[in-house]
Amino acid sequence: MSEPVEINFDNLKPEEFENYLPELFASGNGKVSEDPRLQKLYADHPDCLALVRDLETIAETARSLFEPVDDPSDEVWTNIQSKLREQSEHPSNGSAEEEDLDDLPERVPEPD
Repeated sequence: MSEPVEINFDNLKPEEFENYLPELFASGNGKVSEDPRLQKLYADHPDCLALVRDLETIAETARSLFEPVDDPSDEVWTNIQSKLREQSEHPSNGSAEEEDLDDLPERVPEPD
């Protein structure tokens, strides 16, 4: 973690710490709770550590919302079509309204 010059970690007060939090998160690896320079502050002020851990959890959760999701494989689409055909050939509810599954697209179009 790169150390901001103006922070005196040895005498840091909780009020000052909260002001520096954005800078600490921006300059670090996302694990401000593990920063060895802040361990004395955390020992003296456990609420500061709790705040940092909460912020780390929020940041991690937010990042996971933007992780790319892979499209299902072609095998998944083939299995879906197969099951739909199976169900239409052997309907369990006796419905007379069956769709012609040959009109189904090869793949479901992706949303825009």
